[in-house]
Amino acid sequence: MLYLKPIINGVGNYYVESRTRNQERTDLIVDYMGKRYVIEMKIWRGNAYNERGEDQLSSYLEYYHLKKGYMLSFNFNQKKKTGVREIKVKDRILIEAVV
Repeated sequence: MLYLKPIINGVGNYYVESRTRNQERTDLIVDYMGKRYVIEMKIWRGNAYNERGEDQLSSYLEYYHLKKGYMLSFNFNQKKKTGVREIKVKDRILIEAVV
């Protein structure tokens, strides 16, 4: 998030742990040049935990009436598989980056 401030400076805003009306908390929302980006951040704790994160992000996208969201997964395993992939959950597109 440290890198976001100079990028969106004067052109947008970002919100950390923003609360929705149904009392859920999104990790990060970025409003930039008239668009909204919802970002979910997770520490890798296995496939089941990751899938719950994808479902969680999908529900946030539904709440904000968006079709595309972003998930950033931090994987500290020695044999991790890093990269970016696009997945579909229900009718939403999730861009997931594993670092």
